[in-house]
Order: sequence, then structure tokens, then C-alpha cells
Amino acid sequence: MLEESGVVTDVSGERARVRTERKRACGNCAVNDACGTSLLEHFFGRRPVELTVLNQVGARVGDRVTIGIRESSLLGAAVAAYLVPLLALMLGAAIGQSLGGAWAESASLLGAALGFVLALLWLRGYSVRLAGRSGYQPSILRRLGPTSAVLAAPSAPADGSA
Repeated sequence: MLEESGVVTDVSGERARVRTERKRACGNCAVNDACGTSLLEHFFGRRPVELTVLNQVGARVGDRVTIGIRESSLLGAAVAAYLVPLLALMLGAAIGQSLGGAWAESASLLGAALGFVLALLWLRGYSVRLAGRSGYQPSILRRLGPTSAVLAAPSAPADGSA
């Protein structure tokens, strides 16, 4: 299970919005100040990430929570998102090359583009199907406790004067 902590910013039914701080990807790397990832992070900054997650523990606005997703779910989605379009692009190029005859290079480019577009269309349908499965959605695993009063819902004064 991949886990991350964050703060609940909104609750709507069985779902909650959780803000997490993006962790530095290359903090332990020996060349962390010389790589492209570090340069992009320095240029664009690290902004918080907001996720919509399943709220199975009844967390409220302002609660610090731990969210998680299964590794197998993330791996399957990553394979679909990265490997399928790449394979479709290469397969389309190979088919275009073999069927192109005198125009093999042009047919290869056209086949690659067609394969890539078809893979993206398949990926769109695949992601819609996965969105309905709870195993592929991050969820709140546990509450860690309340955070500052800034994120908490406003409460009525104790003396009754409102």
C-alpha cells in the first residue's frame, strides 16, 4: 500500500478532498542539484496536490489523514497509461512500413500516429471503467487528528452570542 498524509479540505458524501504536500522526488540522490527534475522543481516550485478520495473513515474538514492506494492498482494504471500508447505507436509504424510500398516512410508515420490515437481512445474508455472500481481509487485509511483551526469549519461562540 502506498501511503501519504494530508489534510481534509472538503467533504461531500462518501468522498473527501485531501491536500498533500508534494515530496521532493530526488532529495536522497547524489546529484539532486544537477538533474533536470531538480531544475524543474526549482523553477516551478512545489505546489500542494489536492486529491478526491473515498472517505470510508468519516473524516471531517481539518482532519489530518493518511490516504493510500494499492501498489498493484497504481502499477496497472501506469502500464496502461505509458506502455499501451508506446506499443501502439510502434506497432502502427511497423504496419505502416510493411504496407507502405513506395511510400513506406510516410505510411510508417501515418501508421504511428493512427496507432497512438487509437491507443489514447482505448485509454480513455479504460480509465472510465477503472473510475468505477474502488480498488483503483485512493481512500482515507485512517485519521491522524485535527490540524489548525484555519482549515476547520467555523464554530459558534461559546457564550451564545452570534
